[in-house]
Amino acid sequence: MDIYFYNTLTKTKEKFQPIDEKEVKIYSCGPTVYKDATIGNMRTNLFQDVLRRTLRYNGYTLKHVMNITDVGHLVSDGDEGEDKMLKSAREEHKLPMEIAKHYTKLFFQDLEALNIETPEIVCKATDHIKDMLTYVEALVEKGYAYETSTAIYFDISKLEQYPILSNVNLEEQKAGARIDVDQEKRSPYDFALWIKAPENHLMKWDSPWGPSYPGWHIECSAMGQKYLGEQFDIHTGGIDLIPTHHENEIAQSKGKCGKVPAKFWMHGEYLLIEGGKMSKSLGNVYLIKDLVEKGYDPLAYRLLSYASHYRNKLNFTWDGMEVASKSLGRLKKGYQLHWEGKGDVEDKVITYWEERFRKAINDDLNMPAAMGVVWEVVRQEKKSPKLANLLAKFDTVLGLKIEQPIEKQQEEIPQEILDLIEERKQARVNKDWEKSDSLRNLIQSKGYEVKDTKEGVEIRKI
Repeated sequence: MDIYFYNTLTKTKEKFQPIDEKEVKIYSCGPTVYKDATIGNMRTNLFQDVLRRTLRYNGYTLKHVMNITDVGHLVSDGDEGEDKMLKSAREEHKLPMEIAKHYTKLFFQDLEALNIETPEIVCKATDHIKDMLTYVEALVEKGYAYETSTAIYFDISKLEQYPILSNVNLEEQKAGARIDVDQEKRSPYDFALWIKAPENHLMKWDSPWGPSYPGWHIECSAMGQKYLGEQFDIHTGGIDLIPTHHENEIAQSKGKCGKVPAKFWMHGEYLLIEGGKMSKSLGNVYLIKDLVEKGYDPLAYRLLSYASHYRNKLNFTWDGMEVASKSLGRLKKGYQLHWEGKGDVEDKVITYWEERFRKAINDDLNMPAAMGVVWEVVRQEKKSPKLANLLAKFDTVLGLKIEQPIEKQQEEIPQEILDLIEERKQARVNKDWEKSDSLRNLIQSKGYEVKDTKEGVEIRKI
């Protein structure tokens, strides 16, 4: 069955045909490890993970590269300000590499919590300084870059067309363009390849232009080419990377080897919080650990992400998380009921469901449609292990671990309630049923429900 992906480069949905018949080569822009990754960042990683799983479901092997940006990403995309790593290091009173190590570890913990697969190749920017420097030197030799007193810039005037991914009209923007920090730039839209470091700069390396450090865009071009060649199949990232980072990656590649580095460019849309933007000022910057602290399995957020196509905005609400959490429970229970069932299902019926599921995921990762098929299978009245096996196969794409039972979240019970439960327990030992019932009512009035089971007392917040 053919696969179709929306290509940002051509603005159309196209049939996917890899360069290599069996192996798909992918480059994904990874995190800048100067702070915690938000659930918005994780939405992009979820979309990329579904892409991986869909390709493998269709029989492809993968060579997937993801970078870790631990130098070169300035606080402004316009080559202004300081490096984000240095800014975070100063604020947290740590060395940049300590910051990078800390937040890289947290990032991979979040990936694990969401059952997101680690790409085959993970590469740090600071481990590839020589590769980046070689790339910049080649651009200078070919006449696509020039030196100023502060940096080595890419000269966009040397390209036949710029931009080609975002289709922004530069002429229309010039009237309102701000004054650039570096007045030596030939164009406001020329961007830094290599930045000359001040004497007290903590992250710098020797180069033909003195102690310096790489720009943000060059790292992905250099590492993508090193591991995947001059042209590969798919480049992914968040929609925010289109007008600057990915546009400039293409420019660099066109300058160095005359090719657009990827055939397909795929981008995930923004996550909204209660219908608006996520921001510190609004106090709604949520992390995976925030979901866990509220008692939610991170996989419920993964399921929530399937409610909207990756190219559409997804609105996060706590009510939505509650619904997703209950849906995850129903999905796992539905799988278990089928597994324990005694019914039989004809092979042609299994084929029918599988073809519908594959058609959905192969249609530009249409997860809302795919989940529609999943729920139809779950709700089948005839319970059959064959349907359980089919759901398990679907889960190789869903990544929801439906074969694992729901874990009961350990809820923190106030000491006052625990004392009342202990008092009620003693009353029951003494067969003082009136006092036991009275204490049960008191506990309930304080917002907790008590249930006596064979295993002991269960209590939950009402």
